[in-house]
Amino acid sequence: MDGYVLHRTARWAVTIAACGAVLAGCGSGGDWPAAAGSGGASATPSAAAPTTSAPVSDAGGTGSAGGAGNGGTHTGTGGAEAGGDERCHASELAGSVAADPGGGAAGSSYVTLTLRNQSGRTCYVRGFPGVSYVGGDDGHQIGPAAAMQGGHGDPVRLAPGGTAGATLRVVNVRNFDEAACRPTAVRGLRVYPPGETDSLFVPMEGTGCAATPPGDQLVIQAFTAR
Repeated sequence: MDGYVLHRTARWAVTIAACGAVLAGCGSGGDWPAAAGSGGASATPSAAAPTTSAPVSDAGGTGSAGGAGNGGTHTGTGGAEAGGDERCHASELAGSVAADPGGGAAGSSYVTLTLRNQSGRTCYVRGFPGVSYVGGDDGHQIGPAAAMQGGHGDPVRLAPGGTAGATLRVVNVRNFDEAACRPTAVRGLRVYPPGETDSLFVPMEGTGCAATPPGDQLVIQAFTAR
């Protein structure tokens, strides 16, 4: 993770689109599982699916629209990439998290956020997902969304069953002043794939800040082939 520039101002609210190469529109996602009111999310992150993906060159058209949510404007890829592949849509993807074998740092741990193409077509992802903690029985956002770290990277082409992964740094929010953080139990992540206005729910129990802490509680990198 060393050598990257951390953009602390790049935080997203729960209703924004995820990030890629050009501006993307925003909307709400109805991704909170129906069973959330009666059952908890999985306490153990699930393992990533086998990887059958490869980066492709960046080409083709793009589209743009204004950001929403907390007023932020964020980027996402539109159109087709090399070979005519279209962007992967949220409805075609399944998300999971697993511990990053790279370990952690002082006050933080790392997980890999994986998106798997569960459709029957080849598509691509490029750039940053929008990621935030969610909790309660209604799936409301808990605290600021993840900050971006590093560059957008190359498009990752996903054949059916292929995966792309993004490293997510999870800060131990107990390190923050309790009054400034307001530690709150979380049940998972709301994830907007790059360029998408619909989101996925990914179970991951933990503790987040209901208030805005003096530092980032989540830091996300761009997707790479896994």
